[in-house]
Amino acid sequence: MQKSKTDLPRRELSVGEVAARSGVAVSTLHFYETKGLIRSMRSRGNQRRYPRSVLRRIAVIKIAQRTGIPLADIQEALSTLPDDRQLLASDWERLSENWKADLNERITKLTALRDQLTSCIGCGCLSMRDCPLRNPHDTLSEKGTGAYLIEHAGEEGSEAVGQADTPAGF
Repeated sequence: MQKSKTDLPRRELSVGEVAARSGVAVSTLHFYETKGLIRSMRSRGNQRRYPRSVLRRIAVIKIAQRTGIPLADIQEALSTLPDDRQLLASDWERLSENWKADLNERITKLTALRDQLTSCIGCGCLSMRDCPLRNPHDTLSEKGTGAYLIEHAGEEGSEAVGQADTPAGF
C-alpha cells in the first residue's frame, strides 16, 4: 500500500504541539522567541509554525537553564549554530565544553559557601572586625567589600588571608 502525503509527518509544528512535546508552556516559547533563542515561521493564516528541529534546541535551552547559565549566554551560544538543521551531538559537545569553565567556577564557589556556611559567611558579615577565624584584624577590608572569601573562592591569595591564625577546617 502506498502512503499518501497526508500519512507523512508534517515538517512544521504548531505552538501547542511544540509546547506539548517539549514540556514548555506556550508563553515560554513566545518568550524564547522574543529573546532570539528559537524562531518560528508564520502560516498563511498567520499562525506560528516551528520546524521539528526546535525541539532539540528547546531541550538544550532547558538543560543550560538548569545548570544556571543565563539566557543571554545561551542565546549567544545558540547564535553560533545554524537554524536550518537539527542540532547534532557535536554541536552539544561544543556548547557544553564552552560552559564547563563557568560551571566549574560556580561549583568551586558553591562548595566553599557550603563548607563555610555554618561557621562563617566568608567575612562579609557585620561582625567582620571581630572574626578571629577567617579575618583576624579585619585584613580583608584591604582587599575588597562584601563576602570577599566566598566571592573570590579559588583565586590565588584569597584563602591565604588569616590562615596562619585559623583553626583547621575554617
